[in-house]
Amino acid sequence: MELYFEKIGGKGPTLVLLHGMAGNGAVWQPLIEELRGRWPGNFLVPDLRGHGRSPHSAHYSFGQYAADVADLLDPSERAWSVGHSMGAVVALTLASGWYGVSIDAVLGFGMKLNWTEAETEKALSLAKVPVRWFDTRHEAADRYLRLSGLAGLVAEDSAAVDAGLRQENGRWRLAADARTFAAGKPAFEEIIRLAKARVILACGSNDPMVKVDESRRLDPGAIELQGLGHNLHLEAPQALARLIEKSIVPLIEC
Repeated sequence: MELYFEKIGGKGPTLVLLHGMAGNGAVWQPLIEELRGRWPGNFLVPDLRGHGRSPHSAHYSFGQYAADVADLLDPSERAWSVGHSMGAVVALTLASGWYGVSIDAVLGFGMKLNWTEAETEKALSLAKVPVRWFDTRHEAADRYLRLSGLAGLVAEDSAAVDAGLRQENGRWRLAADARTFAAGKPAFEEIIRLAKARVILACGSNDPMVKVDESRRLDPGAIELQGLGHNLHLEAPQALARLIEKSIVPLIEC
């Protein structure tokens, strides 16, 4: 799978930024701007398969996502990862060591840990929704912003929305493949147990998808950022940058 990705910055340690469901790598722009001069290396920012500017696939799984990202890293390269929601699951899977690369630490935030049967069924039903076409970019952008949970956080003319849409023959559709919703519920305890990396979990105190007490069952030191919701990288990129600077950057010298 030839992912679309951007490598930003010069030599030094690589920070792999992994977006959430229905998103794309462009959502990390505010955080990258905050980290310029503070992260002592470069940034690797892919669009996961079936998302944004990357190709669609017949199948989607966390293992496939992780293997795709591993192909972008040199086996001798030291790397760290920050993942949002689904991207956090991919980062933890990548850190298992099964994919021939080394991930020294994972900071995962907004990772939904508790799934009801109804929520699982809803995700599977979304995976079966046929492609919906829109006559205008505005209509498609509105649908994209609501589906990705980015409404009110990014502008309709932003790079994240541009990457989230496709135009064909004068009509518009979402770039993400609906079948990505069928990746399934992760085995959270197992992927954290298998991760050969320092694992740091975080969430906003107002995140409707995950609470810090849930995260602390897997990471006793899980961090709660007061007054923030699900999308820390967009709501308060400066706060997330400080957390990375405090929790990950010191590990580089270890």
